[in-house]
Formats: sequence, structure tokens, C-alpha cells
Amino acid sequence: MTVLAALGAMAVGTAGCTVHPAGADGQVGPPVRIEVPSRTPDAPRAPASPGRTAETPAQKSPSVTPSSRPTPARVLWSPGDQGRDVRELQARLRQIAWIFHGPTGAYDDLTAEAVRGFQGKRGLPRTGVTDTVTWERLRAMTREPGRWELYLMGGQPADPPDPRCMTGRVMCISKSSRTLRWMIDGRTVSTVPVRFGSEYTPTREGVFRVYWKSRHHVSTLYDSPMPYAMFFSGGQAVHYSADFAARGYAGTSHGCVNVRDEDAIARLYEQVRDGDKVVVHW
Repeated sequence: MTVLAALGAMAVGTAGCTVHPAGADGQVGPPVRIEVPSRTPDAPRAPASPGRTAETPAQKSPSVTPSSRPTPARVLWSPGDQGRDVRELQARLRQIAWIFHGPTGAYDDLTAEAVRGFQGKRGLPRTGVTDTVTWERLRAMTREPGRWELYLMGGQPADPPDPRCMTGRVMCISKSSRTLRWMIDGRTVSTVPVRFGSEYTPTREGVFRVYWKSRHHVSTLYDSPMPYAMFFSGGQAVHYSADFAARGYAGTSHGCVNVRDEDAIARLYEQVRDGDKVVVHW
């Protein structure tokens, strides 16, 4: 084979074709396939064009999953709700002068308006409903209300009747629950919230009798009105108190049993008779 032919054969081999080398007897042997790599083994493969490769998945734009969205504040109480928790909401709003009535335990229009005002002042959405964000902000600004803050204007549940109240016609008055039950033969006819004297002018405890009723009474000692007065011990009486109606348990009496609901005591006054029993107990 000439040098030129050998060079030609090499040129063909580099192109990856089949060559037929001659044997010792000059005969052409079986074909030998010589593969010449067109790139180095470790060379990185160039990325295919996404627009031209069918196997390349389409690239999706990032989507917002439900877990990545801000969790909305959970509503705790809204207009129409009732209960002890609503009383606490109202008591805390009252502490910072956003509400002046109650607490009543009923989420009414005045409560919703107070919540809206509180929310707007703090840059919160003015929804009028109490959600977790509003509640935590309010709690941070106020203190835990005491029992009589929750029932500042009454509405507290009455204690069970004292055993001495279970017979006859009785005004059964509990100092622990601050309530008066009007009872006839063990049956409760009506219940009203009451307040008592201070530690300096305490309301007496025990079993008494109504000995005098005075519809338009005025105290000769304190020169203060005592409408619907029903006297049971010395100068102490069950009577209506305008101060109790206005201030609730923030005030006290001079020893009398004050009633804040004028309509309720007017009805009671009509039913109670001289000689009916009065029991004042803890």
C-alpha cells in the first residue's frame, strides 16, 4: 500500500467508516468497525432547547398554595352572640372607655359599634366582629375583669335559696350572688340583682319581717329618695336606687338593699305585704 493510500485510509477511519485491512497473504479480511468518538466522554451535554425537545416538560409559573396564603383571623364573637365571654369583652372595652353600658352578656349594636371604634383606632379592619387579632390587642391593653365587673349592672345567676326561704312568702336575699328572689311556698316568682351597704354601713343578716311600706319615701337621715321602700330592720329597707341604676356595683348603699330595675321593684312592691318574711344570707 502506498503512503498516499495509507493516509487516505486513515482519513476515512477518522470519519468513522469501515476499513478492510489486508492479511499476511494479501487477502482482505473481515470488515472491522472503528468508532471514533466525536466528543470527549466527560464533556457535559449541551442543554436542549425547550422549544424544540418534546420530552422537556413545560416550565410552570410558581403558584400560591393554600398553606402559603396568610391565615385569616378567626372570628370569636359577633352580633347576636351571648354569654360570659361576651361579658368579658364588654368589661374590657369598658375599662378603656369604648363602652359605657353593661356588661350585659349580649353582643348588641352598641357592642359592635365599640368594637369598630377600637379596631379603627388600632389600624385593624373595622368589621365590628371580634376576631383573634382584635381580642389579643384588647387583652394586651386591659386587665382580667373581676366578678363584679362582669356583672356590674346585674344579670348574675342567683344562688340556691336558703332553707329558711322554702316556706311562706319570702324576699330571699343572697349577699354572695347579690340577688333577691321573691318566693312563695318554695317557688321563685321573680329574681332581681341587688347591692348592699359598705363595710362601714353593713346590711344586717338574718330573718326579718316587712313592717312598713312607703311608696315615695325620702330618707330623713341622708335626705335621699327611697322609692318603693319596704322596711324590714330598723331604718334598713329594700328599695329602688337611681344611683345603682346609673353606677351599678361601683357604689354601695348606707345599709339598705338597693334594687336597680325600677319596673321590677314596682311589681314586687305591689305583691309584698306587711308581715312577709325577709331572709338576708350568704
